[in-house]
Amino acid sequence: MAHPTALAPPVPDPQPAPLPSAADVVVVGGGVIGASIAFHLAEADAGRVLLLERDLPASGSSGKPLGGVRAQFSDPLNIRLGLRSLDAWRDFARRPGADIGLDTVGYLFLLGSEAERDTFTAGVEIQNAHGVPSRIITPRAARDLCPYIDPSTLVAAAFSPTDGYATPAAAVTGYLRAARRLGALVRTRCPVTAIDTADGHLTAVRTPHGTVRTRTVICCAGAWSGAVGTLAGVTLPVTPLRRQIAFTGPLRPRPPRIPFTLDYGSTLYFHNDGADGLLLGLSDPAQQPGYDREFSREWLTPFRAAAARRAPELAGAPITGGWAGLYEMTPDRNALIGEAPHPGRFLYATGFSGHGFLQAPAVGEIVRDLYLRREPFLDVGPLAATRFDGHRATRPEAHII
Repeated sequence: MAHPTALAPPVPDPQPAPLPSAADVVVVGGGVIGASIAFHLAEADAGRVLLLERDLPASGSSGKPLGGVRAQFSDPLNIRLGLRSLDAWRDFARRPGADIGLDTVGYLFLLGSEAERDTFTAGVEIQNAHGVPSRIITPRAARDLCPYIDPSTLVAAAFSPTDGYATPAAAVTGYLRAARRLGALVRTRCPVTAIDTADGHLTAVRTPHGTVRTRTVICCAGAWSGAVGTLAGVTLPVTPLRRQIAFTGPLRPRPPRIPFTLDYGSTLYFHNDGADGLLLGLSDPAQQPGYDREFSREWLTPFRAAAARRAPELAGAPITGGWAGLYEMTPDRNALIGEAPHPGRFLYATGFSGHGFLQAPAVGEIVRDLYLRREPFLDVGPLAATRFDGHRATRPEAHII
């Protein structure tokens, strides 16, 4: 199946309608995390579900077409979130029912030093113990999978054939359409401006279009989650950070089908774009925090330098355009998932630091269970925002791009 990454359609804006006077649960944020949560709540008949989006669905990070899905992590929590989500992405055409352009091409991590190889060897052992079919391969085997790379610059590579990528905007559309079919309400261009509390409990959310009485808020506002948490007196340590990608446009000869390829040391990455070209990316270490979402061609300088070392053919690749979006970074670059100790009930799922799309199905399931006070399939207590209080330990994760 051709992957429509570069040509992802805009997410349709639901028909505008007045706000309800009350809801059992208000989901704040219409990206893939909020859409997944709304769907899972509505599917579970969890009461009156209202999703509020400050702009349009997928107008933040979820509208950007990176879309990687994987279970190659070093932390067992992230491995299990990735595995559970991979199962859901493969089943998405049936439940909730949408084509997300899933392309299972695998993830290929390029390793340029013995230290990197040792880090990923340890990760593969943990992944294999959880059922991930990842393996360490030779530089020549990596070149066989991805002809663009220079194997002489590598010590090894790590590959898992069950990973790949999909179209985030299509996933948001699919989740929200299904959520509305199941009774959830979706209201766009409706930012939350205040959250009312009384006697230690939430009582309402306020918007420019009216006030909605509610006893539960679920914050999944991505890079803007810190501000939403502040409205309720909850600290969510999320920092916005621009990430950029570029497109080559159609290439001749047509690029071979390659894995989602990432150079661990430089964070260079690339994969097919579904339109006879390539998507190119790099997490620029010089990027400063902020809400800037404009594509800047200056970013191409460090990209081309990294490409020259690992994939020389791509260093001079033509660039027809690019996109920029925001990562929602936390201090340890792991997600924040849980329920605040006060006020009751303020739940959150944010701070995914680039892993929100790939973990969205599992997170929707977990937050549904937290709301219903059921035991989730995975204990996400270690991902609570309170892990940054005092001297508590942060979560480790080596497989970060």
